[in-house]
Amino acid sequence: MSTSRTTSWTTFGGDLHLDLTERRAAGAGLRAALEDALREAVQDGRLTPGTRLPSSRALGEDLGIARNTVVEAYGQLTAEGWLSSRQGSGTTVARRTVPEPVQGRRPAPRAVRARQTARYDLMSGRPDLSLFPRTAWLAAARRALATAPHEALDYGSPLGRIELRQALTHYLARVRGVRTDPDHLLVCTGVTQGLGLLCAALRERGARTLAVEEYGLPPQHAVARAAGLATAPVPLDADGALVDRLDPRAGAVLLTPAHQFPTGAALSADRRAEAVRWAREQARYVIEDDYDGEFRYDRQPLGAMQALDPERVVYAGTAAKSLAPGLRLAWLALPDALVEPVARLKALADTMSPVLDQLTLAELITSGTYDRHVRRCRLHYRRRRDHLVAALAEHAPQVRVTGIAAGLHVVIRLPPGSTPEPELLARAQQAGLALHGLAWHRTAPSPADAPTALVIGYATSPDHAFPAAVQALCELLRGA
Repeated sequence: MSTSRTTSWTTFGGDLHLDLTERRAAGAGLRAALEDALREAVQDGRLTPGTRLPSSRALGEDLGIARNTVVEAYGQLTAEGWLSSRQGSGTTVARRTVPEPVQGRRPAPRAVRARQTARYDLMSGRPDLSLFPRTAWLAAARRALATAPHEALDYGSPLGRIELRQALTHYLARVRGVRTDPDHLLVCTGVTQGLGLLCAALRERGARTLAVEEYGLPPQHAVARAAGLATAPVPLDADGALVDRLDPRAGAVLLTPAHQFPTGAALSADRRAEAVRWAREQARYVIEDDYDGEFRYDRQPLGAMQALDPERVVYAGTAAKSLAPGLRLAWLALPDALVEPVARLKALADTMSPVLDQLTLAELITSGTYDRHVRRCRLHYRRRRDHLVAALAEHAPQVRVTGIAAGLHVVIRLPPGSTPEPELLARAQQAGLALHGLAWHRTAPSPADAPTALVIGYATSPDHAFPAAVQALCELLRGA
């Protein structure tokens, strides 16, 4: 290689990129330039503690510099504590104290920081990740990969793999009453992406406003606004959204009919029908986020409202709660008019969702393993909810648990005159509890006299920590 080469891509188990150009231009010698480049790579995290560096011969050849120059640079950085060298083990990045965050950088989101520092995690929105069926998933992945055609690993349809769309067609019809077919199903990278694609498609078709329930998921509202849609809140009561008060300017409405998130109401049959009538009037759409649809504990849940009119209702489902959010697998059952625009936008976003996970989930569904897993999860979460509700009734009887017996969370409402919600959340943080207040989920700012309420996720804590988490919560509420 030419001695003028300044960049190295080496194959010592991982690629290493070093740029010596600016340092040489500034007058630094080869050795000094190499030392500075390696220090910077360690400081900015590109070279993490324990990373093995290429041999002095290999790096010298790649950089086009003398081996002795690399040896001397390694020696100097080892003396300074940046690198570690042992006979027979090569040279590695030394283990150092993690530096403080760089000033001026944004901290992690509050929810992430709370989970990182809290002793007990009672945040909503996540399942018990210890329930993930690792053995079954691995077995299904082996079977799926062994039988998949070669073309399955190529670029494919933005709608997703046909195997998963066929499996979902039958599963959703059987379990949720969804009326669709593989040509109208699109696999997306989480419901959040699906909602973003839908909002962008609706914007293209002239929509300017999305009606949303007055309590919901702020990230979803942010996605709608990022797609160019204003959000108009819809009031809620014990029977779900008051659909007779939908904003007439809205081109669509986002609802969680099976289990309103976070208040816990189920949308009544009359209001489901009324929402569909609203959509039919002026060619509008209902987006049905089937949140927690598979987890109802006191009775059989109502089927998906999509069945009332598949051409006016978009159905959105996910494996995030039944399996794990990290899989990033969700699906949309689309009306005929939205298939082409949403698929086109999906192709622009990321071409298609990961194939191997799609094939594995298809195998889980068709083998019946997915059904058995969901039933096990349903029993587990029902026991968790029963434990929580019983403990609250015994140790904090002044609070009221609202919503149907479903899902992975409850809303706890405190009586008038209780500690204001911001102060109670501060006390919770001091007690090592990570949780959200109801006000965080509100579309518009809460009024000053809003009652105190907490949203408690009972799925996330591991089994060994859950009783202690519930006890800590009861102690917090007794003092409120």
